[in-house]
Amino acid sequence: MTRIALGVSYTGTTFHGWQFQNEALATVQADIQRALSQVANHPVTVTCAGRTDAGVHATNQVLHFDSDSDRSLKAWIHGANANLSPDIAVNWARQVAESFDARHSATGRRYLYLVFNHKVRSGLLADLVTRDHRPLNADRMHQSAQALTGELDFSSFRAAHCQSRSPMRNVRHLRVFRSGELVVLDIAANAFLHHMVRNIAGVLLDVGAGIKSVDWPEDLLNRRDRTQGGVTAPPNGLFLVQVDYPDYPEIPAGPRLPHLFHALPIV
Repeated sequence: MTRIALGVSYTGTTFHGWQFQNEALATVQADIQRALSQVANHPVTVTCAGRTDAGVHATNQVLHFDSDSDRSLKAWIHGANANLSPDIAVNWARQVAESFDARHSATGRRYLYLVFNHKVRSGLLADLVTRDHRPLNADRMHQSAQALTGELDFSSFRAAHCQSRSPMRNVRHLRVFRSGELVVLDIAANAFLHHMVRNIAGVLLDVGAGIKSVDWPEDLLNRRDRTQGGVTAPPNGLFLVQVDYPDYPEIPAGPRLPHLFHALPIV
């Protein structure tokens, strides 16, 4: 039995999230398992680094699976891509040790949240960005966000139905910056609670718009009460861009989304 790791990119708009639910619902996991099973000629089950919600995208989701089929790495890549939905693509494949686990071997994840800050919506970017028509002060958002870095209790920023046993997470960096008409939230942590990034984004957007004070995120953090928080920002605009595996240097870091947007005239 051989263990294979894959790097996968996808647009999450048409899927009901990552996790397989039932045959009637389109999910990223179901589509990938179907494609890989055709290549392997036996049922394949995959494990991913981080389950994304409906509408959330990825430039470098990492997953692993086991197979006793004799296939080259190139065959896994091109065979899967020939059978996948056009919204999903395998970027790379690596043979890894049996000890590698896409979820449990990961020591960190990084997300980007993209906000198209313009009075008029974009007909091209609707599925890839969240639009906020209010003038946003990215510097104010960045200043406010620094209270959310470090090993902290993120109870105020988790979904009500979050199943994690602990609200503690270590946010390694949280940067907010402007690139033309895009406002970018760049956040990395050891792991994330359910809806944590989108809840942080919702709070920081109100700070950037001047609706709330710079101290509001820190006040919410200290309250440890999700009901006191702001709105959950929409899923479009959220990208999983990096997963860290320091013990497995053969795993590529993958493409980071801002570079993919440099060709756009809005940047």
